[in-house]
Amino acid sequence: MLIQKNCSLTKFNTFGFEVTANELIAISSIEQLQELFAENALIRDDIGILGGGSNITFTQNFGGLLLKNEIMGKRIVHETEHEAIMAFGGGESWHGAVLHALSLNLGGIENLSLIPGTVGASPIQNIGAYGVELKDVFHSLSAFHMPTGEIHDFYAEDCKFGYRDSIFKREKKGQYFITNVQLRLSKNAEIKTQYGDIQATLEGWGISTPTIHDISKAVIFIRESKLPNPAEIGNCGSFFKNPVVSDAIIPELKLKYPDLRTFPADAGMTKVPAGWLIEKAGWKGYRRGDVGVHAKQALVLVNYGKGNGTEIIHLAHEIQADILSKFGIALEMEVNAW
Repeated sequence: MLIQKNCSLTKFNTFGFEVTANELIAISSIEQLQELFAENALIRDDIGILGGGSNITFTQNFGGLLLKNEIMGKRIVHETEHEAIMAFGGGESWHGAVLHALSLNLGGIENLSLIPGTVGASPIQNIGAYGVELKDVFHSLSAFHMPTGEIHDFYAEDCKFGYRDSIFKREKKGQYFITNVQLRLSKNAEIKTQYGDIQATLEGWGISTPTIHDISKAVIFIRESKLPNPAEIGNCGSFFKNPVVSDAIIPELKLKYPDLRTFPADAGMTKVPAGWLIEKAGWKGYRRGDVGVHAKQALVLVNYGKGNGTEIIHLAHEIQADILSKFGIALEMEVNAW
């Protein structure tokens, strides 16, 4: 199998950082993983797994072996009158999976349109947007366990999904290469318009009874109007998680900031928009050299061309410290630093 040496990762990370990997192998089948295991090539502690590179900040050249997930495929594995379970290869584009489901009039993931990255990465992060999370439609996944060479299946309860979180970011981190994800999609999906600007966008288009296709188009329109295209300016989308805080601090915050918008979370907790906090603190549009905070969306940190991951992380830490000082709220990075 082809092992690329000193491989440029510029096109493999959406920040566009000019970094390299000591070794990179594009994985397009489980058999390749089994071959590597048989050769004892996976018994090392410097292996990284790369999907679409949309949730990674490379702070330096990667000195180990990168396994790039390019396992493709999409098929219905089970179908009833009301739903279909569809399997996607871990290397499939997430947005491509959404569009494929829509082409079959299968709903449930239309609110997750235009999220960058691969299907295999989606359960790791428990991706979410506009009132929907992956866990809402997740059925199961299959993954190659690199320490043993076995294929393990995980169902929703096994994944321990949380807000932008899963078992694969914690105790199972780095152990599994996700080969296949199965989603439970609906033939009569519930239309969700209450989150963000979806309802207002649809009303502006004169649509009163939207379909799943309308929801997807509205989400794409909103995302494209607010978020920069990585092909035009390097970024990883939302850099920070929306913090979930105790209900007890909200009245004082709203007294001081009447324009604060909040969203319900678990019992006794409230979700506060990280972008609002960053903008309110004056960081929106801030630029230092070739890195900064996007002028239209304060939740997005950007590389204007020649920035690097270390500069991005330093900027993120400054923002975190400032938000904690001004609001008493800790921001957590959604993006992984390598």
